[in-house]
Amino acid sequence: MTTSTIDESQRKAARVAGFFYLLTFAIVVVVNFGINERLMVAGNPAQTARHILAHERLFRIGIASNLVYEAGLLALLSALYVTLRPAGRTLALLAAFWRLVYASMWVLMSLNQLTALRLLNGADYLRVLGTEQTQTLGRLYLSGFDAYYVGLLFYGLASTACSYLFFKSGYIPPGLAAFGVIVSAWAAAYTLAFIISPDFAKNLWWFDTGLGLFELATGFWLVIKGLRPEMTTADRARAGITA
Repeated sequence: MTTSTIDESQRKAARVAGFFYLLTFAIVVVVNFGINERLMVAGNPAQTARHILAHERLFRIGIASNLVYEAGLLALLSALYVTLRPAGRTLALLAAFWRLVYASMWVLMSLNQLTALRLLNGADYLRVLGTEQTQTLGRLYLSGFDAYYVGLLFYGLASTACSYLFFKSGYIPPGLAAFGVIVSAWAAAYTLAFIISPDFAKNLWWFDTGLGLFELATGFWLVIKGLRPEMTTADRARAGITA
């Protein structure tokens, strides 16, 4: 009936993880809906280029915000590893590695955005390629679509592993943790389905909306409530957990 003691480093790490869950979620929402939706015009590279050049400072703010997001992802994976390591060290380490791959995809997208800006601003490129070709190439670099969904596979796997460890330990409410396992695994599976059949991209909200809601709820829980006491052996037996 005994339970492992949650040490102070875990409690601090959990609140740090909660903070970065919320911060990274907010950055993605603001950049995507406040900047990208305003500047990017689907199927119209010329209009997209005009918007970016007319609002270059805003576009650069978006890139800088993405860099903060990427740094936040690294802080999040570190905090989650410290928090969940006692519940399963190997799985927590694997989840951290998967999340690192996802963060690397975002770094690649930021580099692509800077390259696109150089193309659109560069007189040398305009002389060699011409306006239309330069705008089209710039829009290709700006898409970021493939890189994001390749990364999302690994992020979904990381979140599935972390959600399972949260469920196993009882650090957060089991219903919330179980929801996290389901929506995280769904995001990973849906991404694979999209790569195999692009028709799955008809409704992009299906990919990661559930995952975002889980992280938002978990972030608030960890910041406000912190970690719950770890499950006792009797609790584990009732929940059907043997490991």
